[in-house]
Amino acid sequence: MKMLLSFVCLAAIAIPLAAQDSAASENAPENSIVVTAQRSGAPMWTIDTPTGTIILVGEIRAIPKTTPWQPDRLREATSQADRVILGARPKVSPGDVLRLIFSGSKFTKLPDKTVASEYLTPEQWARLSALGTAHEQDYTRQSFLLTSFEMLRKELRFNRDTADDASEVVEKAADKAKVPTTRAATLRGEDIIDNLADAPPTAHIPCLTAAMDAVEAGPDIVEKRASDWRRYDIPSVMANPLESALGQCWPWADDTLGSELRTIWVEKIAEVSTAKGTTLAVVPLRVLAESGGVLDQLDARGFDISGPEWK
Repeated sequence: MKMLLSFVCLAAIAIPLAAQDSAASENAPENSIVVTAQRSGAPMWTIDTPTGTIILVGEIRAIPKTTPWQPDRLREATSQADRVILGARPKVSPGDVLRLIFSGSKFTKLPDKTVASEYLTPEQWARLSALGTAHEQDYTRQSFLLTSFEMLRKELRFNRDTADDASEVVEKAADKAKVPTTRAATLRGEDIIDNLADAPPTAHIPCLTAAMDAVEAGPDIVEKRASDWRRYDIPSVMANPLESALGQCWPWADDTLGSELRTIWVEKIAEVSTAKGTTLAVVPLRVLAESGGVLDQLDARGFDISGPEWK
């Protein structure tokens, strides 16, 4: 049940450091907040507006502690910002928690006593069965979404020995410095639960396939993903099997919820483009840099974007 609740809450050095500082500084205004933020080592993009600057920090979750970035610089930049925007947050009520407790099996098991082989092709089932045998796990009745996250968590251990994510760093710093903070959106827990409950098992097969790809690629992809993030090699991060798997799983891959999570960012950034001063926003990298994502949409709207190449 703890893992299930975490799923719901979720819905909620080849290129040196100087490369990003120099490239962005040539186009960005003389803004000490921008320079300080860039020195953190996190990939980010700046948008110069007639009244100020928007800093978009591209976040990946579960950064290994071994990744050489400087969160203190991001804390310092946050304390100087005029406002901060963080990702969408699910608003889970006590009633939502009770609903999960009493209908938990609906989210963790395949429906009506069906088994995985009834939904998968023979090749997919053979692959899943082989992984289950190798890892001493029985995936026969388990929901594909739960199986996917369990494989990533247990076999890749991608969320072990991690440092604070960029959003956690910024949230704590903004709270300490009393910088006004808003969320891109607040999602109702009831809507999130309904969205997940209504999804048929087949909707999670792409997630399962991508998770199997990641597990078969091996644990080295965890460090590589973080290293590429730190090197500002955004296309390599996006192509990493782990990032690909996370992006193809609920909620990001859901037609309704995933689309909403992307649209809110474009509209929120457009909204603050008329605000005075500096806005610092922490945005999921997959939402920013994917084909047709936030950066592509902002570029199409004519915004002046400076930062690493994202495609």
